[in-house]
Amino acid sequence: MLVHPWDAAHDEGEWRDWLSRHDFGQLAVNGLPGEPPWVQPTHFRYEAEPGPYGRVLTHLARPNPLWRALEANPAVLLSVVDDHVFVPGSWTAPEGTPTTHGTPTSYYAAVQLRCTAHVVDDPAEKAELLNRQVAHFQPEGGTAPAVPGEAPFGRLLSGIRVLRLEVTEVRAKFKYAGNKPREVQDRVMDRLAERRGPGDLAARAHQLRRRTTG
Repeated sequence: MLVHPWDAAHDEGEWRDWLSRHDFGQLAVNGLPGEPPWVQPTHFRYEAEPGPYGRVLTHLARPNPLWRALEANPAVLLSVVDDHVFVPGSWTAPEGTPTTHGTPTSYYAAVQLRCTAHVVDDPAEKAELLNRQVAHFQPEGGTAPAVPGEAPFGRLLSGIRVLRLEVTEVRAKFKYAGNKPREVQDRVMDRLAERRGPGDLAARAHQLRRRTTG
């Protein structure tokens, strides 16, 4: 992922705050020789500790073909993208030029976590990590905990494998016209507020926030 200086996170807190509000992404695993990479959409739980960048918890079904590639190479990438919009060229034309001279573009936020994957098959550890994931998505409870050998989920534990992803590197990008003149940024923010389509207000909020905090 190309990250220009004007698109980079202002500090570590920016990407951490954004990632803390996201829990669905795509896990990319290097393919076996002669195969393309494997990409698995998945819910996950991000935890800020341990280590300098934290860890990610997720789980997949045991029959998933991804396991062969992952066991051959545990270096993986978790990609999370959101708050994305398309910006018409007419919105970005420099002042004093025809609107047809503007460049169509996209705005988005993205965080990529490079990780070392650890496969968890021990029933007790697997249940503990799985329960942590469920607690993230259902803090109000309402689902029985997984306990090895006990109903209702103990017998199902053998059908999944848990992934504990140790984050070793982070790349973050907030592409929101940080390199454009103030008048162009103002125009785009006005148009996003008027259009109010999916993602428009979130993109506008990023653009305004980064302009005032950069």
